Amino acid sequence: MSEHSYDAIIIGAGVIGGAVALELADRGYKTLTVDKAATAGAGSTINSCAIVRFSYSSIEGINLSWEGMHYWKDWANYIGSDDELGLIDYHMTGQLVLQQHGDATHAARVKMLWDELGIPHEVWDTDTIKARCPYIDPSLFGPPTRPDNEAFWKDPAGAIERGYFTPDAGYVSDPQLSCHNLQRGAEARGATFWFNAEVVSIDQDDHRISGVTLADGRAPRAPIVVNVAGPHSYLINQMAGVYDSMNIKTKALRHEVHHVPAPDGVDFDAHGITVADDDLGIYFRPEVGNHILIGSGDPVCDPREFVDPEDYDTSLYAEQYEAQVLRANRRLPGIGMPHHKKGIVDLYDVSDDWIPIYDRTDLDGFYVAIGTSGNQYKNAGSAGQMMADLIIAVEGGHDHDGDPLVVEGRYSGADLDIGFFSRNREINPNSSMSVHG
Repeated sequence: MSEHSYDAIIIGAGVIGGAVALELADRGYKTLTVDKAATAGAGSTINSCAIVRFSYSSIEGINLSWEGMHYWKDWANYIGSDDELGLIDYHMTGQLVLQQHGDATHAARVKMLWDELGIPHEVWDTDTIKARCPYIDPSLFGPPTRPDNEAFWKDPAGAIERGYFTPDAGYVSDPQLSCHNLQRGAEARGATFWFNAEVVSIDQDDHRISGVTLADGRAPRAPIVVNVAGPHSYLINQMAGVYDSMNIKTKALRHEVHHVPAPDGVDFDAHGITVADDDLGIYFRPEVGNHILIGSGDPVCDPREFVDPEDYDTSLYAEQYEAQVLRANRRLPGIGMPHHKKGIVDLYDVSDDWIPIYDRTDLDGFYVAIGTSGNQYKNAGSAGQMMADLIIAVEGGHDHDGDPLVVEGRYSGADLDIGFFSRNREINPNSSMSVHG
């Protein structure tokens, strides 16, 4: 091998790219990870809410997230090396999924699947919600609307009858640090990382990957390339000439998360939990300093802005800030409307049905782990295992398109059906078509 020859090149050092690098290096592959940013996790991962939850609308999604949670619980052993910056903490606060009226809701489907799969959970009635979370107003306000709609201000229409609480859910303390941990773990297994390394060409020879070319002229060679480029992934697929052949496409969606102080008298650091609230079209979790992160559940009333990942507005939109914070005020009375608006703007890499693509492509040796933003951070470990298993199987001659690979989760033993995440699937009618997946 020459100095710049590798077994596999991974494009992207976010949380899933880092997990792919660690898994392949652990299996003896000589890997190179390239990232256009200056450090690991400096792309869209840095602004992830890093929530770990199992409230997916499919068996396959729940199995993947349940398996993924175990990596966070066992993080030090999984990483298997020291990191001079320290290791992340997993805050197991639990998650409450609020149930609106009727059996046709996302929450009702989640409850049905949790029962089927044996995911540990509790059913909280209205009185239990009030007792366990006295800072929550369990009234029914939905369906979600925007403040310029008079329906937004209507009186509550009764109360939420129940919620489903999973005690193993929570959030990761520092999403960017998790990427640095993965880098150090991969490096301890022999992996190499290049930063400030922008890919300008996906190189191939006789319809087989041969490597990549970087903006600085370097051209590392490898028979395997894995696209884990987040919101830039569709641009990499276009370079590789595989974009048009994929039935499911991805694109970059501008997204905001807002940051507010907890209501007066509420110790959200000590008593806050993660909540999925489709009744109001939001989710929220505790944040350092007795604050609350508020994200959008992407209700249909909110505009979706697909953008060029190289050119988009990174300032908070006053209208969206007002909508999300006012919604949160209904569930968490007393937040108010802070004078100083705080939050983050970043990009989601979303697929046509908001379910990720973990797959090979029509270009031999070129693999994708894309469409992951917003709902796959929590699945980094299990996604890394799946991608490594897939690459080894396909490179060994397995026809994944004809006989989709199913692997066993190393912690939970759950079936991880990689074919469910195929690039050639039809749009999944059971998807929530939102960040909930």
